[in-house]
Amino acid sequence: MKIRSKSMFNLNLSKMMNQMRKAVMMSIALVFGVIMLQSCGENKETDLVESGTYTGVAEEVEPEEKEIYVRTPDDKLLELYFTDQTKLSKNGNEVSFDMLSEGTKVEVELEKKGKRLDPIHVEILSE
Repeated sequence: MKIRSKSMFNLNLSKMMNQMRKAVMMSIALVFGVIMLQSCGENKETDLVESGTYTGVAEEVEPEEKEIYVRTPDDKLLELYFTDQTKLSKNGNEVSFDMLSEGTKVEVELEKKGKRLDPIHVEILSE
């Protein structure tokens, strides 16, 4: 009987250890998943700057919203919603919004209105 009890004890211990390993691995995966979700697009910290002209790279372009996010060389993120008055050009010629894409270098002339940045003119410098 003692041999059987010891064998059952080892089997139960082995099952418990496997369950604990699975629980630890699931916890690690869950933490990693939460970190990845928090670093995704919708959780952006944008910056408010003074009226003026800035250069940067279009980090995100949302055609349906006519919105772009521009990352400046000093690591500021500008959120810009185009208005009916916003001019968009390339090589001095007016172009349509679909000419913008992520990674495009731009120069933006903008006006600060309260907590909003209105782009007056956006010049596409390179793609």
